[in-house]
Amino acid sequence: MNGWHGQALHIDLTAGTLQRRQLPTDLLTGSIGGRGLGVRLLRDTIHLTTDDPDLPLIFAAGPLSGSGVPASDRVAVVSRSPLTGTVFDGSAGGTFARDLKSAGVDALIIQGCSPQPVWLRLSGTEASLQPAAQLWGGDIPTTLAALSGHGSVATIGTAGENGVLYAGILFGQGNAAGRGGLGAIMGGKQLKAISVQGDQATTIADPTRLQKANRDILRLFRASPPLFGEFGLQAFGTATFVDLMAQRRMTPTDNFRATVFPNSTHYSGPALRHALHPTSGGCNGCPIACKKFNHSGIPLPEYHTLSHFGALNGLDDLPALLAASADCYRLGLDPVSAAVTLATASEIRGDTLTAADLTPRLEAIAQCKDEGALLAQGARRLAVALGRPEVAMTVKSLELPAFDPRGAYGLALAYCTSGRGGCHTRGNPISYEILRRPVPTDRFSFAGKARMLRIAEDSIAATDSLAVCRYALFGASLEEYADALSAVTGVDYSSAALATVGANIVLTERSYNLDNGFTADDDLLPERFFTAAGSHGQDTQVPALDRDRFLAERCTYYHLRGLTDTGTFPAASGPLLP
Repeated sequence: MNGWHGQALHIDLTAGTLQRRQLPTDLLTGSIGGRGLGVRLLRDTIHLTTDDPDLPLIFAAGPLSGSGVPASDRVAVVSRSPLTGTVFDGSAGGTFARDLKSAGVDALIIQGCSPQPVWLRLSGTEASLQPAAQLWGGDIPTTLAALSGHGSVATIGTAGENGVLYAGILFGQGNAAGRGGLGAIMGGKQLKAISVQGDQATTIADPTRLQKANRDILRLFRASPPLFGEFGLQAFGTATFVDLMAQRRMTPTDNFRATVFPNSTHYSGPALRHALHPTSGGCNGCPIACKKFNHSGIPLPEYHTLSHFGALNGLDDLPALLAASADCYRLGLDPVSAAVTLATASEIRGDTLTAADLTPRLEAIAQCKDEGALLAQGARRLAVALGRPEVAMTVKSLELPAFDPRGAYGLALAYCTSGRGGCHTRGNPISYEILRRPVPTDRFSFAGKARMLRIAEDSIAATDSLAVCRYALFGASLEEYADALSAVTGVDYSSAALATVGANIVLTERSYNLDNGFTADDDLLPERFFTAAGSHGQDTQVPALDRDRFLAERCTYYHLRGLTDTGTFPAASGPLLP
């Protein structure tokens, strides 16, 4: 098949068996790949608890991986999150997706639990499980270095080995499927790492059409200020959001009790450039090159890491923030959840986190020792255990990222409708409300946000299934990527067809969550956002959210999805993935 190999490698760690299996053509064309394929492959086991060895951990590439389409070499990691209990996917860039495809498979399906630590080696047509006793207990850089001769590597650190509920899966060059605790799933299976390499090329149905589609995508990229502008991602990486969020008065500060941090300029994009003179890099073949590295080649922190270890915890010491980011990468911790959990603990205990506290506390979390054992459970469980559940700034137990929802009402709604928990990446309202692309909207109004969110969620789900970077939509659209997909696969796709696939993915994920006990009560922000205002100033008022208006727009969203007033499916359920 053009674009797809039509094969998955199924690994049973309990039995120690590895078997290549055919994937039906209609499954591939209907789910595309990446997130969609992973969600579909998870369907029959979604009721399994996260400590059940039979719960699969799925790595899925997209049909564009290895094709040369800009920003298309990403891998989706899909399972059920031990932190949230929801169906969960993470997206990671780098070279792993390309090398997975070059080994002749579209997906890895990993089940069972090995009786001893192992790592999976996939090299072309050969696959094997190797003993990992010497790797177990090692940090991320050490493991990546040890397996550097085996192609692209995905691995966990000590946090994943010890079952930290927000442990991530890390790849080379600072790439990660970082959120939701998928590293704990991998660690629970006693799987330390996966290496992939091969020599099979992604076949292209229509190379001439693909060349044109690629030119169109690149032209739109270069014309996009958020991507290639003076203050865009290419120039500063995601640290460019530090100043933008400060100007919008949307910087979560003091555990979301304020929305402005006066000293955020100490770790902004320009501050990083002045202090470190970083070099640029990116995922395989991506022209945006949004990742920044110091002179030693160590990846610099992304916006959410800087802001949450900074403003959220009251720290403006750039070296300390850089060290915290490096610690999270080394240990295999999600920096967003780690920082929010630390801020939650500080508010409950009335203490102040210092720069000197960061490394010891992150080490304790990764080892689940002493206080770290409770911090390793995440902000919600920590707050419940300490008798202050209202202090946890989470939705569906997922710690909120570094965009305050009081400053953008579509974002507030997106945090709640997201199938994986409080996450801005599911609907990308930041593009509409903050970057004001493709259509500017009033960020302090709920009017029309349900419809905007439904469209954005569908587009993002389709993009994740193509395994394309979400930042690509700051320039190009589904129309250009549909043309590229048609050129690669020889299957005729339109932007509307991709959006339909995206809608089916969103509904499938919602169905999974409903079947596992989630209700409309879980589609709600913490009380703080409805009762406390943000930080007013500079002619901008940041009021508390209007609960009644929020609930009305949430109901509108449910109706646009074909759901009932309570967010459930009617007797004749909506469309799901085939």
